[in-house]
Amino acid sequence: MLTYVLRRLASIIPVAFIAVTACFFILRLAPGGPFDQERALPPAILRNLRAAYDLDQPLVIQYFIYIGRLLRGDLGPSMVVQDFTVSQLLALGLPFSLMLGLFAFVIATVAGIAAGTIAAVNQNKWPDYVLVLVVMIGLIIPNFLMGSILQLVFGVYLRWLPAGGWQNGSMAHLVMPVIVLAWPHAARISRLMRGSMIEVLGSNYVRTAKAKGLGERLVLSRHAIKPALIPVVSYLGPGLSYLLTGSLIVEQIFSLPGIGRYFINAALSRDYGLVLGTVILYMAIILVLNLLVDLAYAWLDPKVRYR
Repeated sequence: MLTYVLRRLASIIPVAFIAVTACFFILRLAPGGPFDQERALPPAILRNLRAAYDLDQPLVIQYFIYIGRLLRGDLGPSMVVQDFTVSQLLALGLPFSLMLGLFAFVIATVAGIAAGTIAAVNQNKWPDYVLVLVVMIGLIIPNFLMGSILQLVFGVYLRWLPAGGWQNGSMAHLVMPVIVLAWPHAARISRLMRGSMIEVLGSNYVRTAKAKGLGERLVLSRHAIKPALIPVVSYLGPGLSYLLTGSLIVEQIFSLPGIGRYFINAALSRDYGLVLGTVILYMAIILVLNLLVDLAYAWLDPKVRYR
């Protein structure tokens, strides 16, 4: 197991290098720049700004300058938000984004596993049909549209919940954003859990356990849950990364103080440093989560052996 972990950690390095390189050149080669405004800056000021951020250097030199800073743990300054570095901006928004994403992750995972299990146990019965309908709604409607619908219904017409914004300690402001984030995630988990549970319940060892007189609850808890969770666990790592990256749009819709507001504004204003810093942050989270998912296989399935 230790050898496998070390190999996986070693494989992260080239993946991260390729991702950073691709993002760097895509951003720099895209039309526009951080200092392109409706009203053109005087040439002297523009030259000074470009020199301050090394934009007057050839593109390859700019790349090596950025990689050198990155290896020292420096994500560089923001080109649009004055007097702030990229690390400072990410540190301001990351705690809230993590809180929002983790809340949605826990709720969606528990709800998805429970819904998938209930649907599988009641296959082709009314609970199965109802849950499939709810799942399809969560998968079909994109989160930005779902957020707008919830804002209109519960925030404007019914006035049960705040339509947006954030107040410290106010959980009511998190209800709709968490629902918007968690619903598609729970829907995907429930579909995976339903299909996997149906397959496990039809396996020979489960039929043998039932033939020996074990009750349905004991069969589910002792023999069916763990093997049925394997496809779900394989999705949890990418699913959590999806929630964290999807929260960027949800934070913008609900005017929440996470990384989303910085990232969206940075993308629109071509703030190279902040966009790259956000991409690097979420790339690191995704790689770590995928590693944890691979390690979880060994616990769920003793037949898994890493060589």
